[in-house]
Amino acid sequence: MPGKHQHFQEPEVGCCGKYFLFGFNIVFWVLGALFLAIGLWAWGEKGVLSNLSALTDLGGLDPVWLFVVVGGIMSVLGFAGCIGALRENTFLLKFFSVFLGLIFFLELATGILAFVFKDWIRDQLNLFINNNVKAYRDDIDLQNLIDFAQEYWSCCGARGPNDWNLNIYFNCTDLNPSRERCGVPFSCCVRDPAEDVLNTQCGYDVRLKLLEQQGSIHTKGCVGQFEKWLQDNLIVVAGVFVGIALLQIFGICLAQNLVSDIKAVKANCRDLDPARSPLWPQRDSVLGFLTGTGVGGVYA
Repeated sequence: MPGKHQHFQEPEVGCCGKYFLFGFNIVFWVLGALFLAIGLWAWGEKGVLSNLSALTDLGGLDPVWLFVVVGGIMSVLGFAGCIGALRENTFLLKFFSVFLGLIFFLELATGILAFVFKDWIRDQLNLFINNNVKAYRDDIDLQNLIDFAQEYWSCCGARGPNDWNLNIYFNCTDLNPSRERCGVPFSCCVRDPAEDVLNTQCGYDVRLKLLEQQGSIHTKGCVGQFEKWLQDNLIVVAGVFVGIALLQIFGICLAQNLVSDIKAVKANCRDLDPARSPLWPQRDSVLGFLTGTGVGGVYA
């Protein structure tokens, strides 16, 4: 009976998953670097990089923080995912998947807590908006953010136009010398569709004219308008969050699958029998391939 040779399929690292994860993180990395560059450029324009104490001078939120923090996190994760996939480095891949999983669970916990403690969240949102109303003139980026929110949601202040009494330029006290006294920012005004040029002085003295408020400015607060917008666009908002969550889970699964493949290949190489394995003459080159800087990459 002729001898039969049994062929066993050697474990290998899946190229499709490896390079798909690499490409996925390249996009992630580039977007993160772009966000970070925009944030640092904005800080440089405002002189923050030359005087870091300026970060504490703003009473409200500096929107540039969002770009810097999000860009920094995306850059670190993208770097870990790219290099980990390309060089088959299990440490970087584990770091990528664990950190991404941590972000996913933080998002999930935040969503659950926001649903359970809706009233507390509403109060904190009121407080947050009012703090930023106070600092409206302190930072141009904050000012643009508030103006955008008030125009987009057709609102004024956290609960209403009178919240602008919290700002030293708009409050109605007799000692206020500002020309904007008892007024509101132009973003509170009801825009005339026939108006070609934006009237930035449309909010001057408007809170002195109580009977005209209804027609000239938005009288609803931004908290209530934001809640209404969420209810009207619940499916879209939920779809965006579910899409982001699925992308995160997909990235974690790809990274963990690649780690499993790498460990299987390493275990197979360690189990090679030098006396019987036909691969023994090539073992030195195989181990060099696994631990060196070749196409296979570095195994952590």
